[in-house]
Amino acid sequence: MRMPARQRCHAVLAGLVTLATAATLSVAATAPAAAADTWTEVGSDRADPLTESQGLASVEVPAGSPNRYTGIGTIPFGLTVRGWNHVGDPDASYNGYYVEPYQADSGNAKMFRVQAPGGAWSEYVHTLSPGEALNNSFDTISPNGSWMVSGEWGTMNRLLVFPTPGVNPGTSPSANLPQASTINLDHAVRDVQGCDFATSTQLLCSSDDPEGALFGMTKPLLRIDLSAEPGSADVNGHVTALRQLPLRSSCSGSFEAEGIDYDRRTGTLRVIVVSPGFCVLTDSKTYRFTKS
Repeated sequence: MRMPARQRCHAVLAGLVTLATAATLSVAATAPAAAADTWTEVGSDRADPLTESQGLASVEVPAGSPNRYTGIGTIPFGLTVRGWNHVGDPDASYNGYYVEPYQADSGNAKMFRVQAPGGAWSEYVHTLSPGEALNNSFDTISPNGSWMVSGEWGTMNRLLVFPTPGVNPGTSPSANLPQASTINLDHAVRDVQGCDFATSTQLLCSSDDPEGALFGMTKPLLRIDLSAEPGSADVNGHVTALRQLPLRSSCSGSFEAEGIDYDRRTGTLRVIVVSPGFCVLTDSKTYRFTKS
């Protein structure tokens, strides 16, 4: 979810052919254990590079709903021509609202596209607060449904809290979606691609950090323990690195950690990792984990 989104997506797709000859086995280094929580890999599924490469969400309502995914191929044409050409990691509320985060290459706003349980879509635009980055990497909805957490690209010491569009009665498609508060982190994070609530006061997040200096590993799975449930008042967040995400491919090069989802019905955590080079087409994966 790096910027500018359009140029980056086009560059990746255009470079696939030239990278096809560069396939060599890449083996990830074993990351040091950094926390008591152990999330064990239990399986994986191929992630389609066009429709499953940005984010994912489990949907509880109505019962039996399929998992939702986002990618460059899921962006409606009407949004693309209006400049909303990048979609991030979505989430669904426990009462059936589904929210996708969108960004443009320039401007002073970001957008959240909401589907109500009945199927109708609406758009909620947020004008950037002073100092807020344009990126709109993800959204995750609090278990009580009223509040939504989002994040910015780069090295950050905060996450942003909004009233959940379409769910919180203080929101309207015809009015600016305001930032409600901030989650102040006790440790910097870099390039967070997605977060999901594990409990009302705990987030699990996927970081695309390519450097590894912050936590002693690249592409970490993070846990953020909150001092209180997010809402209209600022809260604090304690950051812990749990493990390195899997980095396995038949191609060498730079992997990209993407969206994350925690399905509370099964206790399954899923994270998308996009493979480098030509292998973005063949062995990008949605990895599944369970806590032990």
